[in-house]
Amino acid sequence: MLLSVNAEATKLLIPMDGSQRDHLKAYGIAYWTLQSDVPIDWLLNYRGGSFLVDHLKALEEECTIRGITYQVIADAQAAAILAEISDPEVNMEVVKLEKAPRIAVYAPESFQPWDDAVALVMEYAEIPYDRIYDTQIIAGVLPQYDWLHLHHEDFTGQYGKFYRAYRNAPWYQTQVREAEELASSLGFAKVSQMKLAVSLKIRDYVAGGGYLFTMCSGTDSYDISLAAEGVDICTAEFDGDPIDPRAQQLIDFGRTFAFKDFKLVTDPMTYEFSDIDATDIHARIGQTRDFFTLFDFSAKWDIVPTMLCQSHEQVVRGFMGQTTAFRKDLVKPGVTVMGENKAHGTVKYIHGEFGLGQWTFYGGHDPEDYQHMVGDPPTDLGLHPNSSGYRLILNNILFPAARKKKQKT
Repeated sequence: MLLSVNAEATKLLIPMDGSQRDHLKAYGIAYWTLQSDVPIDWLLNYRGGSFLVDHLKALEEECTIRGITYQVIADAQAAAILAEISDPEVNMEVVKLEKAPRIAVYAPESFQPWDDAVALVMEYAEIPYDRIYDTQIIAGVLPQYDWLHLHHEDFTGQYGKFYRAYRNAPWYQTQVREAEELASSLGFAKVSQMKLAVSLKIRDYVAGGGYLFTMCSGTDSYDISLAAEGVDICTAEFDGDPIDPRAQQLIDFGRTFAFKDFKLVTDPMTYEFSDIDATDIHARIGQTRDFFTLFDFSAKWDIVPTMLCQSHEQVVRGFMGQTTAFRKDLVKPGVTVMGENKAHGTVKYIHGEFGLGQWTFYGGHDPEDYQHMVGDPPTDLGLHPNSSGYRLILNNILFPAARKKKQKT
């Protein structure tokens, strides 16, 4: 059990502004505290989105072990902070975190944590998760989890569109063979049909109240899969038979979460699913000028996007991926844009609701590896403990822990 230190100094403040030594591990300590059934106040927009919790001996010791900056403050100091935040003229709010969310990462057997930014940062922050894949999702395990992350996956059944560059590579051939065997074992004639069935299970999970987060190609390929239900959009190189010649006309944008009016890229030799992706635009921008800006939402009125945008930096360095960012004119009107490169007409970070649940799409592969390539070494997050790009991922992980509070209108 976590024991109080004393009655004099009863609160522990974990600042999340520039004074924090390790922002990423601070999220891990918040999760660890919730696992012990100790609630946390998330102070939105106060010193970068700080955490306030009862002063407990075990918690203070754990912060010291993990190298996390904290302050022990008296009740009166804590009350003053909360009074400052409650001022209606101040753009701050308090959100109560109550329960550690159950987390699943959708990833194949060959998955390694350093292949995926979300798994990588959870490993670094010491946040536990389960790995699940097609078999488990088809079997119906998703309702067991509060939060689901999709590893950079191709939900269209085109094996990531790696055909041109890697079709003769042993790892690619193994991936194709294993996917075909898995689809067959689950009763599907094609991998694309299996991936569609998985996409629909995930859609139903979100509709029922689940939280979905995905990055890179897990974003647009997922929406394309939903839009192409019942339409063969795969050429013979991927599924052994021709593409439907009317594939583009048969796409149903009413089925998607985020995107509309996009054009499919069906050439197997082109490393792209559709024109949603803005990698070409960002390649022209170049690393030194590639940034995106987080929106400054009203903490008291737009609580959800405020939570998801907590950071000590409003301007975040950009990073590439198979899907780097999204063309703004292809984003549906009801979607909340949380991060964009306004000058170039691209958005990086978006959020929306579907049924009773919510989803977040984040473009790019690795926030601290600008142009991650196949076979590149893993990112050492010990060198990036204050990464604002990775903080956005961790905001989403804590998001389901918040006490359900009806949005103001």
